Amino acid sequence: MSMPFDIVCLSHLRWDFVFQRPQHLLTRCAQSRRVIFVEEPIFSGVTPHMDVSERSCGVMVVVPHVPDSDRDAAEAIITHLLPETLNDLDIHDYALWYYTAMAIGISSALHPVVTIYDAMDELSAFAGASSELKTREAELFKRADLVFTGGRSLFEAKRSRHPNVYCFPSSVEVGHFAKAKAPQPDPSDQATISTPRVGFFGVVDERFDIELLAGAAELRPDYQFVVIGPVVKIDPSTLPRRDNIHYLGGKSYGELPSYLANWDVAMLPFARNESTRFISPTKTPEYLAAGKPVVSTSIQDVVQPYGDLGLVKIADTPSEFVAAIDSLLSQSSTAHTERADKFLEGMSWDKTWAAMNELIEEKADQKLAMPTATITE
Repeated sequence: MSMPFDIVCLSHLRWDFVFQRPQHLLTRCAQSRRVIFVEEPIFSGVTPHMDVSERSCGVMVVVPHVPDSDRDAAEAIITHLLPETLNDLDIHDYALWYYTAMAIGISSALHPVVTIYDAMDELSAFAGASSELKTREAELFKRADLVFTGGRSLFEAKRSRHPNVYCFPSSVEVGHFAKAKAPQPDPSDQATISTPRVGFFGVVDERFDIELLAGAAELRPDYQFVVIGPVVKIDPSTLPRRDNIHYLGGKSYGELPSYLANWDVAMLPFARNESTRFISPTKTPEYLAAGKPVVSTSIQDVVQPYGDLGLVKIADTPSEFVAAIDSLLSQSSTAHTERADKFLEGMSWDKTWAAMNELIEEKADQKLAMPTATITE
């Protein structure tokens, strides 16, 4: 590599929210580079400033604090403060890593060695998305040197928009979730729930099919449906309430195997709408690594490859969903677990990051090798 450089990531997700794709990748990146993770602003009515704090993995998290104001004013403030913050942190040569095209509004004063867009979701289809998102994404495609996608369907949707689009589907830390295959103490808030248990972990938002959950719970009052994760962007009062539905709130990444170990079936009850059209749920391989039988709605990146290979049962209506759960509860899991383990053999976040990093370094070297244009008067 011609020169060392750091990573400055501009994200719509908060670092301490849910441990998912950005955290998996950037904690690995932080083992060899400095990583600056810039979150969206907090409108706190205070003097504008950047709150900088380091996590145990080495990632530096930067949170802009701006007075209550409109977005244009906030972006102008952050555009001014961000280069100063990077300079204070002695960050000079860096790759700029976007998770959201909206961050174009704060990055005009930055001069990266290389620009990466990791499109983990189709954010324009999510609830509350800015009307400007598609316009800004078009601009980001012009600026980006590399585009990564979080799944196959998203890759197919983006591949014609840039010459360097690479598909990096959600991966898995097999060893972490395989802990669930061995007996684990049942967490106290789950221990009082009877069996059989059908569980979900993840963010509960507009992508979660609350009607499906309600219908399945009504059809099988003896089955216990466990939901783990924060509720965001939807009114919690709209969630179905029944004696056999249990909302346990958010849990840390480290706690998940102990919950999973004590489930009988894992579920992916995603709604089929615009917000889920391109999702590639990280929890699919995580459930499988935990040795759990899985039922999912017909999300494209779950159907292919997991459904087609018989690793996940696909069902969309409450009656189909509970019939699939019935079937999974009645069959031996040994053969299924062996096939799932075989499929997961080639998957790891370490391999994903290594492949991404190689592409980033190659692109940086290409750009640095380009002759600098001379300006003549």
